[in-house]
This record gives sequence, structure tokens and C-alpha cells, in this order.
Amino acid sequence: MANRRGVALGASIAGVGYAAWLLGDWGSDSLSRTAGDVGLVGFAVFATVCTALAARQRRGRERAAWFSMAVGTAGWAVGGAGWSVFRLAVDPTPLPWWANACYLLFLVGTALCLVLLLTAHARGARLRLLLDGLIVAAALFVLSWVAVLDEVYQARTADRVSTALSLVYPVGDILLIALAVLLLVRAPAPNRPELSLLTGGLALIAASDSAFAYFAAAGDLDGHQQGAVGWALGFAGIGLAALFIPGADQPRGDATDRVPSRVSVWLPYIPVLASAVLCTPMLIDGLGPAFVAAAVAVFAVMIRQLLVIGENRRLLIEVSDHALRDPLTGLASRALFIDRLTHAVALHQRHSLAVAVLLVDLDQFKLINDSFGHPAGDTTLVRVGERLAGTVRGGDTVARLGGDEFAVLMEGNADSCRAAAQRVVQAFERPFLVDGQELVLRPSVGLALAGTDDVDVSADELLRQADIAMNAAKCSGAGPLCTFSAEVGRTPCCEADPRRIAMPDAAQLLSELRHAIEHFELTVFYQPKFDMRRDELVGLEALIRWPHPERGLLAPHQFLPLVRQHGLMRSMTTVVLELALDDAAQWSRQGIAVPVAVNVFAPAIGDPSLPDHIMGALQSRELSPQALTVEIPEDLLLDNLGRTRPGFNTLRHDGLRVAIDDLGRGYA
Repeated sequence: MANRRGVALGASIAGVGYAAWLLGDWGSDSLSRTAGDVGLVGFAVFATVCTALAARQRRGRERAAWFSMAVGTAGWAVGGAGWSVFRLAVDPTPLPWWANACYLLFLVGTALCLVLLLTAHARGARLRLLLDGLIVAAALFVLSWVAVLDEVYQARTADRVSTALSLVYPVGDILLIALAVLLLVRAPAPNRPELSLLTGGLALIAASDSAFAYFAAAGDLDGHQQGAVGWALGFAGIGLAALFIPGADQPRGDATDRVPSRVSVWLPYIPVLASAVLCTPMLIDGLGPAFVAAAVAVFAVMIRQLLVIGENRRLLIEVSDHALRDPLTGLASRALFIDRLTHAVALHQRHSLAVAVLLVDLDQFKLINDSFGHPAGDTTLVRVGERLAGTVRGGDTVARLGGDEFAVLMEGNADSCRAAAQRVVQAFERPFLVDGQELVLRPSVGLALAGTDDVDVSADELLRQADIAMNAAKCSGAGPLCTFSAEVGRTPCCEADPRRIAMPDAAQLLSELRHAIEHFELTVFYQPKFDMRRDELVGLEALIRWPHPERGLLAPHQFLPLVRQHGLMRSMTTVVLELALDDAAQWSRQGIAVPVAVNVFAPAIGDPSLPDHIMGALQSRELSPQALTVEIPEDLLLDNLGRTRPGFNTLRHDGLRVAIDDLGRGYA
């Protein structure tokens, strides 16, 4: 980018100096003519190099468009150079046929470039673009005819070939300007400054072509040197536009850019109105009242048409807004999210930029609707959307895909995407106010990240990976956030526990359970283990109970289904472990060394930090590893054996006993 700015600065300085030289009429006539010709060819070559570089950096239709422009500007440069050399050798100075052909190549190449860029629109819009182009071109032709071309035509009516050649350039320029203006007003907002340079450059070239035709018709070519300023600055504008205009793989504007702007709607009628105003006084004298009445009718029809177009545009804005925005939360819709994801993946494939998809599903959100009603559920969804939008970065896209499922599209550094995912999880630690009550909602969050090495991933595949990770987080109970990996993709998702809590206030109970776990308000009972042969106590098994302040002492079957359904197993395990080790430490100080067995959810064994956490808890209480037995429920062990084996090995290496609980109820 710095190199481009340096080139732009150099081209601007050269253009200003060139214009000052010619307009200031410095030096002798021969020197001024030579400098003018050399400068013209130089600026045309500059435009050729810039457009060729633009073609090299583009793909598909854009590459063909800029290549056509490069061919056209190269043709103009060859024609200008050949004509200058020919003019120095021949007097008087005719315009050779091959120079005319090279100049005409510029019109053809530029027109093809603009047409290719314009036809990138949907097919339904191409006919409208064609009609708008015809309207603008016809109106501009009327203005040019009245201002310049009529005199050229009158001066050369005797020579039809000369007349045709003198008119083909300004008429062709009019068509190019019409196409460029349509491209400008219908382009996304980020592209318009550069396209303004392109349109302005073509307008300057058109002005010089018309001036040259006028001076040639008047037999006075002395004004040609001053007219060369428009050609030179015009080619400079084309070159700078090619250098800086974003390609299709560059960031696009917001979805509102898809709605035609006011300028693009009104533009075709502005030159029509100007040409009508200019030509009306010339025609009234010949037709009188009849023409006045016809003109009034035409203007009335135009005004009515403009009113209809304005109303259609307002309706289109409303429809587009409903299609691209979720009507409840105001977040991006699924359609807009998929569109931006597709574009982000295209950027990732071209430039290896990391892109991540975060899927967020609210656990058992149906309980909110069943307990508090759908209006309260809708209000909660709005609050969730606001919290997500306030948590992620400004450039990330937050969408509601449907129901209680949300998605976040993140681009940039992979580590920053992971950090943003962690912030999303942490954002749900604060309760939501639902119908006057504070409830803690827990999400199941799946993260799919395409790093610099995953250049072949598609948008659909990335979304599918995020969905797999989200389902894994929901059913594993290992935590609210799961990042997709090949191992996660091969792990079958466990079935939801069929034992649903059927009480009408399950949402309230879930919120109270979360509070009880977070504040260690649960308690532990112990089931003794006896050696029947020696008739002595050899161990204790910790059993969790919940002393609810209103419902009394709740047994595991009354709340464990909620624990499994909502990913609370790891938190529950931590509570049981801390309480059991506290009791074991107290007994040890009293001289009673009895090992305690604690149930650990099988997927939690795959957590690399679990062994260190257990050993740290033992050491802080001055307990030996033999004081604890880790029990794994047998019905969940084999499903996760590949992930839990390293955890088993670490626990055994640290001296802890690992046992299978409920033997015979599952795979045995």
C-alpha cells in the first residue's frame, strides 16, 4: 500500500506539472508540441501498466475486464506515439489509418471493461442497467450535440468519412461515460472513491476528444496542445483507479448497499431533464402551443415515474431489511450470516486469514417459554442478542439463526477468535432478569476455526463443524465450550438423558441448582465399604445430596438429570471432590485414615488439568494419593476410552486408585 501511495503521489505531481507546462505555454512551439506528445504517451503507458497490474491481481470476470482496459490504453499509447513520429516526418499532418485503429481500440477495450464490471450484477438487473445506459447516453449525446457536435457535423458534411471519424470518438466517449456513471452509482460504498477517479478520467478524455473534433472542424489545431491536458489527466485517473480500486475479494459494504442508492435511482433522469431544458427554447419557436402541451405531458409523466420509483425503493429497503435482519433481535439473519461467512471463507482461501464460526445454543430454553410464557422468552432472546453483540468485537457478525440458536462470525487472528469465544461463555455467568426473576442461562457453545493451514475448508463445512462441536458440548457435560477437532468429529454424541424433570418450574430449579453448585450449598453423604471377612471399614463412597431451602433434601435422581442435560457435571464433580477431601482431611487429623471414593464423569478424565487439580487438592490438605479413589461409571467409560486413557495413566502414575462404578449396568 505504501508503494501505491508513492506511485499515486508521483503521478499527481507529474500531472500537475504537465498541465502547468501546457497551460502556461512555456517554451517554444516545437518544444511545447514535443513535450505534449511525449507526456501524452507517457501517461497512456502509465495507465497501461496500472491496469495490467490490476488484471494480474484479479480473477475471473474482473481479470478479463482490466485486461481489456490494459489493451485499450496500450492501443491509445501506440497510436499516440506513432502519430507523433509521423507528424514530425510529414507536413501537413494527416492521421494514419492505423493510428485511428489504435485510438478506436481504446474505445472498444474500455467499453468491454465497463460492460464486464457491470454484468457482475444479477441477470434481472442487467436489463435495467442497459435501459439506464441508453437513457443517459442519449441525453448526454443531445447535450454534446447542442454544445459541440452540431458545428463539427455542419463543417464536414461534404466529407462523410471525415465526419464519421470526427464524431465516432466523442460519441464513443459518451457511451463510456454513461457506463462508468452507472458502474459508479451502483457500486458498493468502499469502491466509489476509486470509481470516481475512473469516471472522472473518462470524462476528461471525452472533453479533450470533443475539443479536438471542434478545433479540427474549425481548421485550427493550435488549441490541441492545451486540450492534451484532459487526455493526460484522464489517463492518470484511469491508472490510479486501477491501482486502488478494491477487488471482489476485498471487504464489501454493509447489506444496505444492496439497495439501490438514491443517486442510482434518479441519475438516468438528470441528463434527460438537462437536455430537455436546453433544447426546449430551440423547439418552441417552431411548434408553438402544441409543443408546450406535449412538453408539459412529458414532464408530468417523468415526475410521476420518479414518484413510483421512490416508492418502490422504500418498499425494497423494507423488504431487504426484513430479509437480512432478524425481526425479533435486530441481529443479522441466517441469510446475511451465510453470505458474510461465504465471503470470509473466500478471503481465507485467498489470503490465509483465520476465520471462525461460533454457534451458541441455549440449554433447555423451552423451560423458559413453558414456565414464564413466550413473551418473556422473546424478551430473553433479545437480551441474549444484546449481550452477545456487546461481548464480541466490533467487526464480528452476530446472527440469530432461529429459535434459541445464535452464531458469531469472527475473522483475523486465531488466538483472538478463541479469546472472543471464552468471553462469550463468560458473558452468560451473569444472570438474566426473566419476568422479575434472575435466572442463569447456560449455553452450549461450539467453535470451528479455520486456521492458516485449512485453506480448503468451505463455508458449509465450517458451519457443520461448529454444529458438531456445539452438540458435543451439549451432550458431553465437559463444559459449555467445545472446539471442533478431528477427535470431536469422530466421537458420537451421547443421547440426552430420557429422565426429564417434568415439574412446571424446572427453569427456576435449574437456576437454583446452578447457584447451589457455585456457592457450595450441596452436601455429601457417605456409604461405607466393609470387608466382610475382616469385619472392618475399608472405605467410603461420597454421595451427593442437595438440601434445598424449600423442597427439603433432594436425592440425586431429582436433580442429576438437570446436571447432565446442562453441562454441570464438571462443576458438580469439583464440589463433591472438595467436600469429600475436606472430610477426609478432618478424619485423618483424628487418626482415621479411610480412603474416600468420588464419582468423576468419564469425559472429564480427558481434561489434561484434572490430575493436577486433584493432586493440588490432596497436597493442600496434606493427604496422600491413597486417600482418594476415582470412580468412573461403567456405562460411560467405554464410549470415551480413547480420550480417557491418558488421564487414567496420569492418575495411576500419581498413585491414585481408579475404579469402575456400577459394574454390570452398562457394557459388562
